[in-house]
Amino acid sequence: MSGRVAYVNGAYVPRAQAGISIEDRAVQFADSIYEVWGLRDGRFADEAGHFARLKRSLGELRIAAPMGEAALRHVLCEVARRNRVRDGLVYLQISRGAARRDHAFPDPAVAPTMIVTASRMDRRGLDARAEKGVAVITAPDIRWSRCDIKTTGLLPNALARQQAKESGAFEAWLVRDGVVTEACASNAWIVDSGGVIRTAPERENILRGVTRAAILKIAAERQMRVEERSFTIEEALAAREAFITSATAGALAVVRIDAHTIGDGAPGPVARALRAAYLEAAYREGAKAPSGR
Repeated sequence: MSGRVAYVNGAYVPRAQAGISIEDRAVQFADSIYEVWGLRDGRFADEAGHFARLKRSLGELRIAAPMGEAALRHVLCEVARRNRVRDGLVYLQISRGAARRDHAFPDPAVAPTMIVTASRMDRRGLDARAEKGVAVITAPDIRWSRCDIKTTGLLPNALARQQAKESGAFEAWLVRDGVVTEACASNAWIVDSGGVIRTAPERENILRGVTRAAILKIAAERQMRVEERSFTIEEALAAREAFITSATAGALAVVRIDAHTIGDGAPGPVARALRAAYLEAAYREGAKAPSGR
């Protein structure tokens, strides 16, 4: 779309002209974090959870926050408004800043680099995909051990996602020591053969998904049987249902893993119920991005 706008270090600029230094530590070392807010009907999903995870990621990498939460919320809303995005994503990236290339942190510290962009999402297409369910493949989890920090060091994720694309699948489930950790850009879930909803527990080898936390809360409120407990590929193949969760997709049923059909090959009642409940609840309390120019 024409006229797209990005926020870069205090200025709203045409996205095609936006840029950062070639010495920025995001470019040199992936020394940066990111966060993504979903927008639906102009409202931010799970707003508080994303701000909390952003604060944690910055703290874990010892990067200074470039502004307070209220000011950042204003920037996110303004970028969405200037791009006329009501259904889509708002992306934030913060790096340690630009400095002479050296593995150690700059001394003295430099100003962080902050980027915000917004993009539209085909909600109808995503809803149609949810009605059919998606396929995933399995791939070795070769990522670093601190996947709980939402950094931009995503090359292993990109390689696995490309493998999924070339296989005609939507996502790749990553496997380490025989168990599924998570997916390239989402958390992995099953409804096991006993009817228990399961997802890997919070450890340093998985991202603490904001949508994951919301789904756990929804399941608990509805008195569903749910456990934060790892599962193997074999357990996933024998499961009644499988699904993934992310800020982009909400809850999205998985109907095929590698060459194996899950359940009856259609989205099951648990995935459907959790998706509907999430979409109803997640955007209810979020800030509303102003529309128009």
